[in-house]
Amino acid sequence: MEEGTRKDYEKLACFHYRSSRLPAPRRIFVLRHRGETVGVIVYSYSPSTCFGRRQALGRVVSVGELNRDFAWVSRVVLHPKYRSIGLGAMLVRKTLPLVGRRFVETIAVMARYNPFFERAGMIRVAERKPSASVLKAVGELRRFGFDPVYLASERHNLQVLSRLGNSQIRGVKEVLLGISGCPFKRLAGAGVAHKPFLLRDEFGEIVNNASVERLALMLCNLSVLTQAKVYLFWGTPV
Repeated sequence: MEEGTRKDYEKLACFHYRSSRLPAPRRIFVLRHRGETVGVIVYSYSPSTCFGRRQALGRVVSVGELNRDFAWVSRVVLHPKYRSIGLGAMLVRKTLPLVGRRFVETIAVMARYNPFFERAGMIRVAERKPSASVLKAVGELRRFGFDPVYLASERHNLQVLSRLGNSQIRGVKEVLLGISGCPFKRLAGAGVAHKPFLLRDEFGEIVNNASVERLALMLCNLSVLTQAKVYLFWGTPV
């Protein structure tokens, strides 16, 4: 295990279920075997708000404390050749003490099915299921030719959108505009990192002005929001 770089992550990014767009990293650690990059873990800055944090600590955390004492596991990626042998848990367990932050947190989808974060010593604090509005939107997209199974694929979304006329593209945007009860910033995706959150009107403006490429990415984000998520925590609350 050694300190890594963004280039190490980029070598394995294609094997991660999310896009290669990486939040600003705090620390990156890489695992190599005989010169081959086997796995990488990326720690980023914690978001200003997330479900489960108050439940874990029993209090509200200031932005100053977040920046000083917290880190966020934003990516854990293994080369497919080296999966199912416990390396994911090892990556987390070995690097948690090396990050240099008092608390580490993450929200994961796969934690419901593969509890490697818990095997690494993190505590499962809370679980959040997708909103009915998000699930309804995914169902409505079927009439435009989107398959929910492939909605996480930007390429699939672009292929479907390329076959739609202007009125149908507008219909896709109307589906997105009808969503409620979800983090609009997460759904909007790239280009809003400078904002802690998005108001509905701001989100509406982004959707209305979105290019086909931006819509394809937003539909990927929508797919992520359909999945139940688990908040996990590591540290010693006081």
